[in-house]
Parts: sequence; C-alpha cells; structure tokens
Amino acid sequence: MRVTVLVLLMLVTSCASASTPVVSGAFGSRPVIELPSQRPGGTPEISVLAEGRGPRTSPGDVVVTEVVIRGWSGDATPLNTYDAGRPLTVVFGRGDVPGIWERVLIGRRAGSRVMLVGPGRLAYGGAGAGQDDPLVLVFDILGGYPPDARLVGEELPRLAGPARSGTLIDGSGRQVGPGSTVVVQYVATRGPGREVVASSRADGGPRAFVLKEGAVPSEWVEGLVGKRVGSRVAVTRGSVVTVIDIIDLV
Repeated sequence: MRVTVLVLLMLVTSCASASTPVVSGAFGSRPVIELPSQRPGGTPEISVLAEGRGPRTSPGDVVVTEVVIRGWSGDATPLNTYDAGRPLTVVFGRGDVPGIWERVLIGRRAGSRVMLVGPGRLAYGGAGAGQDDPLVLVFDILGGYPPDARLVGEELPRLAGPARSGTLIDGSGRQVGPGSTVVVQYVATRGPGREVVASSRADGGPRAFVLKEGAVPSEWVEGLVGKRVGSRVAVTRGSVVTVIDIIDLV
C-alpha cells in the first residue's frame, strides 16, 4: 500500500498557540520544522497535521513509522529515520517507547502525519538533551501490522543445507522497485546447522526498509527488486541465508 500526501503540511496559524512549531513538507519526506520563540509547557501536546486514507492502526499492532525528533535548542536531531532509510517499528507493551506514543500512533490511518511536542522524556530510547528539555517529534505513519504477520499460516522456514538464493513463493501484489519502501518479516540463519542469528518476529514484528544502497545489504536490493508483495525470497550473504516475506509496499 502506498499512501501519498503531496500537500503542504502546515499548522493553521489561527489555531496554533504561540509555542506551537510549524511543520511543512510532503508525507514521507523529512519534515521541515520551524520553532517559535516561546518554549512549550511541560504538558505533552499531540497535533494531527494531516489525516491519511489508509487502514487504521489497531491495539496490539506494531506500527511502522518514519519519525524525526528535534531538540528545541540548536539543530540537534537525536533521531531521524528519513535519511537512514529504515523506518522505525514501534512495539508497545515492553517499555521500548514512552506510553504516550500509543496515543500518538494507535487508531491513526496510514498516511497520517502527527506531531508530539513535550519534554525530553518523550523521546525514543532516552534520546534528548534532558528529561525536561522540549522536543518536537513528527511521525509519518506507514501502517500497523500484527506482530506475527506472515504470508502463510506457518513460521518462516529455516533453510537447511548450503547457502542459496531464490524465490520460494511468488506473490501477486504490487511490484517492488528500486528505492521502494518494503515491510517485511525475515529470519536469518548461518552455517551448516542454520543457527538463527536474526529474526524480525523475535524482535517484535515486521520491519520496513528502503531498498537502496546503504540502507540494506546489496543482496537484499538485488533479491527483492522486481518481486511482488506476497513473495517469499531467500537471499545469501556469505554463509548467512535470510528468508524474507514481503508483507507490504508503502
């Protein structure tokens, strides 16, 4: 699913307080954040900057989102997934993110842009200059997915034998192109005994990646470009075989 909002995203001045940042830019691109001179209070504020048209995220989902965190002083940016090419998978209920993030991300439509303004303790992973220093967080919500989302009613296979690449299941959804953002489940195994070295499900759920050099291994780009949503693909890198389910295209 690709939800595109190509309108200018900006808070209406008449509805904004003197301490409300102004955000502009297109959904899916790094937002431009203009800070007012007045600092915000200590109470977190949530603003929906643009309403998407995709499915709503539900309680129990993991949420895949682009996010940028900007400090109030200087140009500090503790987190920026837009430039990294790796949207964040937000898993609730295990203390990874502040509780208010659930209010920001659950019940929202894919394609929505939402802003959270508040003290530094709202940041992901404790990022921020201090617990009470103001931060601005802008989220572009790509979608919500069950933690065990997969193509078929079984676990991702752990391939036996020598490392090999290839398509295991052909999908029938939209075709993946260079630079596409894909949502995937994967399991990576290594060596003759196929020891599991990485698993998206074990880490909480689907992950999203931009298929470009530097964001993912080149083998992923070669193996996934041209495939369709619903495909299961094996890619190799040395002795590591990674089996990938293409869950969505955003």
